[in-house]
Amino acid sequence: MKRLRKERGWSQEALADEAQLDRTYVSGIERVVKNPTVTVVERVACALGCRLGDLLD
Repeated sequence: MKRLRKERGWSQEALADEAQLDRTYVSGIERVVKNPTVTVVERVACALGCRLGDLLD
């Protein structure tokens, strides 16, 4: 997720806004201290314009 976000030149806040999440939650996902639900992962994938599986690899 972090790699895809950085490839787009987005901050955590920009991704959070696009995915309708809190920035601290995005940070927690990237630091592997939060375990997102499938619904949240789907929202992030849609925001990044990638497949759900791209975030799970």
